[in-house]
Amino acid sequence: MYDAPVTDRGVLVIVSSPSGAGKTTLTRRLLNEHPQLEFSVSHTTRAPRPGEVEGRDYHFISPEEFHGMIERHEFAEHAYVHGNRYGTAQAPVEAALAAGKDMIFDVDWQGGAALSTRWPKDSLKVFILPPDLQILASRLRQRATDAPEVINRRLQKAIEELEHFPEYQHLIVNDDLERAYKVLQATYLTRRYGVTDRPDVPYPLTEHAKVVAANTSAEAHARKLVGRA
Repeated sequence: MYDAPVTDRGVLVIVSSPSGAGKTTLTRRLLNEHPQLEFSVSHTTRAPRPGEVEGRDYHFISPEEFHGMIERHEFAEHAYVHGNRYGTAQAPVEAALAAGKDMIFDVDWQGGAALSTRWPKDSLKVFILPPDLQILASRLRQRATDAPEVINRRLQKAIEELEHFPEYQHLIVNDDLERAYKVLQATYLTRRYGVTDRPDVPYPLTEHAKVVAANTSAEAHARKLVGRA
């Protein structure tokens, strides 16, 4: 039922979802509440959005710089998404995992597939599902950070992205942010430390294991979203 805890190497937490399903909000909170986690800062060729900071949210580089990194085989994964390039540098990730540090990735399904192929034993894959497609569309429009044509392209890609849910070990429906976060947190902690309470771990692992075990309806919800129910 659960992934075996990893103690000698770090855990590579991969969180994916269609745009607007809430993965960034959830991953940021997990980072804030669990300092043992590090955020993997990706490289991208897109322009910064309002409030984004170089080196914190992304490394913003030119298409020419990005191409150079590809030529030098510096990426663990890279993809062309919504008209821009995104990539994860391989060396800092491997160094962190080898040192026993946990890293979290906010990536699309393509990035998740590449990362889990590169580090299969270290990966914990979680897919965030929207309550329904209407709410997903509303969230994208409320962002007001993308042009209408960009929003429309992302809506068109939503079903395609949702079709990849079977590639993930854990599915979480983000119909209530607090509940979704508790499931994400429990999923991470049971992978990192196991399912039995330990005196050296300041988390109620038994209770978190119960939260993970109770998360049984997400797969049926995913199938309904993509028309497989």
